[in-house]
Amino acid sequence: MIFDPPLQTATLIRRYKRFLADVRLPDGSEITLHCPNTGSMRNCAEPGSRVWYSDSGNAARKYPCTWELVEVEGRYKVGINTGRANALVREALEQQTLAGLAGYAQFRAEVPYGTEKSRIDFLLSDKAGEPGVDCYVEVKSVTLGLGDGLGAFPDAVTSRGQKHLRELMEVREAGHRAVLLFCVQHEGIARVRPADEIDPDYGRLLREAHAAGVEVLAYRTSISATDIVLDTALPVLL
Repeated sequence: MIFDPPLQTATLIRRYKRFLADVRLPDGSEITLHCPNTGSMRNCAEPGSRVWYSDSGNAARKYPCTWELVEVEGRYKVGINTGRANALVREALEQQTLAGLAGYAQFRAEVPYGTEKSRIDFLLSDKAGEPGVDCYVEVKSVTLGLGDGLGAFPDAVTSRGQKHLRELMEVREAGHRAVLLFCVQHEGIARVRPADEIDPDYGRLLREAHAAGVEVLAYRTSISATDIVLDTALPVLL
């Protein structure tokens, strides 16, 4: 995914009201950015952090600029725009670069499914040798780094995420592939686990889903001010 134009840099003053962030520009002026992240952003919103933002160029928008990246621990870039996760996975599916999900002839996004009336992020179909077996892929963005290369999901209690796990188990029981894909937008994460200390119910359901045949995959992004690419498979600790 190319950032065009390239991202601009600033210093974080504060994040507030969940969807807003004030930053200081290199010339000393201040602006407010849209913050496209509904989570707690634990360890990713420290005042004084270096951030990068995109500019829509749309003067009609109340907040034309969007917070995209933050630097943590003084060296790792983290993509905090959770809306980018699905776009990154879509790009990788189009290019057939995710080994665990390659070989499908077509895919669709946001397809209604499940008894709890959700929409699956991606529905893959028509894989050679697997007639009638579809692959349901639910994407989660991981930004919570705990140090020493360890990342965790979620960064806040997620009833929605719990619902998705239940529905993936239903898909697997019906005979289809069910995949939970962690899109790790954090350069410093080398392995992922459920954040049991934040949402123990999610951790319990994730392990239950895995035992029921739901596949749990993780891929990390390479990040710069000009592009971001989903390219590195990571282990998931359950």
